[in-house]
Amino acid sequence: MELERKIARLFFTLTQLKPRWLPGKSIRISINSDPVYLKVLRAAMDEIADLAGFSRKECAKIILAVDEACSNVIRHAYHNVEGQPIYVTCRITPIKLEIVIVDLGEPADIKSIKPRPLDELRPGGLGVHIIRTVMDEVHYENLAKIGNRLIMAKFLPREEGAL
Repeated sequence: MELERKIARLFFTLTQLKPRWLPGKSIRISINSDPVYLKVLRAAMDEIADLAGFSRKECAKIILAVDEACSNVIRHAYHNVEGQPIYVTCRITPIKLEIVIVDLGEPADIKSIKPRPLDELRPGGLGVHIIRTVMDEVHYENLAKIGNRLIMAKFLPREEGAL
């Protein structure tokens, strides 16, 4: 890895892991890019989505979206190399659950991130479709020489009788 990229990654790690746009309390989970750790992340996301007030069905959908996003990080940003960091930050606001996934892998071409046509009958390639279908807000960011950031949000369920 070139020295400039190493310096950029170190700077990012030291200064940017506390997202400025997430003031207040948040939950940060750091796993490495070994798929076995996705099980731990799924369990944590189940608890977080439940705390936010989502139904069991919606919790399962949120877990699936996060799992797909992190699987894509492992596959595409890290090319299945284990031991690389994946940072997941969650915050429950009065109106939504915000989830930010950051990796320090190969920066993605944002324009190429799109779901495959659903009429193509082949395994794989549905992660982006699932993420965009489940979540209410989805925004991908290329962090130049540092990596990638995915910002997702799901609006909280309304209480019974609320307008």
